[in-house]
Amino acid sequence: MAWKTLDDMDLDGKRVLVRVDINVPVEEGRVTDTSRIDRIVPTIKDIVAMGGTPILLAHFGRPKGQPVPEMSLRVTLPALEAALGTSVTFVEKPSGDELAALPKGTVVLVENTRFSPMEEKNDPMMAKFLASLGDVYVNDAFSAAHRAHASTEGVAHLLPSCAGRLMAEELGALDKALGTPARPVVAVVGGAKVSTKLDLLGNLVGKVDHLVIGGGMANTFLAAQGVNVGKSLCEHDLAQTALDILDKAKAAGCEIILPRDVVVAREFKAGAANETVAPDACPADAMILDAGPATVAYISDVLDKAKTLVWNGPLGAFEITPFDAATNAAAAKAATLSKAGKLISVAGGGDTVAALNQAGAAEDFTYISTAGGAFLEWMEGKTLPGVAALEA
Repeated sequence: MAWKTLDDMDLDGKRVLVRVDINVPVEEGRVTDTSRIDRIVPTIKDIVAMGGTPILLAHFGRPKGQPVPEMSLRVTLPALEAALGTSVTFVEKPSGDELAALPKGTVVLVENTRFSPMEEKNDPMMAKFLASLGDVYVNDAFSAAHRAHASTEGVAHLLPSCAGRLMAEELGALDKALGTPARPVVAVVGGAKVSTKLDLLGNLVGKVDHLVIGGGMANTFLAAQGVNVGKSLCEHDLAQTALDILDKAKAAGCEIILPRDVVVAREFKAGAANETVAPDACPADAMILDAGPATVAYISDVLDKAKTLVWNGPLGAFEITPFDAATNAAAAKAATLSKAGKLISVAGGGDTVAALNQAGAAEDFTYISTAGGAFLEWMEGKTLPGVAALEA
């Protein structure tokens, strides 16, 4: 991958269109989590320092091509101004002349791009209109890079373009994880269903040395091999698909790591009575809800020898105790190795971020991606339109 960054651009006196992701949670008219806003601050401040006028383009919610007052980006202004430490000019219907007349260094936020039906259709007319608002285009929204929209892909072809600080950081981390990784490479993939991660598993077995499969997904692989998983969450209809993935992994020299012991219970609730048994000893009236200590010990041994880790999804029902134990222990091990500089660890996906935060391990991982869909599609080996449009 090769793309330009802010350092490659002349921004002095230029209007700089910046695609950001500030699709943040809001309750009662207030932003409740500023994480996404905080992460775009370095890009905006650097543009101003380089003499540019940042014009922020973003979406909010799913207005489906209609102006929806409750989905106005105006609600993000207080949080945006607090994060930047400066006032932000909000513009509902921008024009190139209006923006050109603003004082140099003014930070501008344009109303929700998805209020126009042309945005999600990547209509060339909208891309051309957006291009008329600026001199340079910067994409700092990796989390929206899997969408070929006018503000994420179309406009990039019409102006000198580059990656913002957050985008460049994300792309650099991802390249280290699967593009040109230090080996051995371990991938942890968990979650409820194999059906949602078929492309992911198919791509990873050809790229990593060890693939840990956890959560409900592991039950499907165990069942495919003739193991009785009782009342566990399991996609029995995907047995052949699971066997095909195992065969593909064997041919590629990738070790598939399935649970060596499992924690079972008869109720799905916090504190439920449970026991640890061999994978083939799950009682007929019980459910597998977590991997056991022997599994965690083996994963830890594999991580000790690894150089790179990619993580997506929990190893068990991490939302309730005590079935968060395997996820917490494996995450803590990865965090310790990462902090010691022995492991490059990259993680992403909604449940993943929540699980690693809950385990207290997130801050020691090398990189945590907040991009759900885009991170998953990147792990699946798919081309992301918003990234491809930036490639030099």
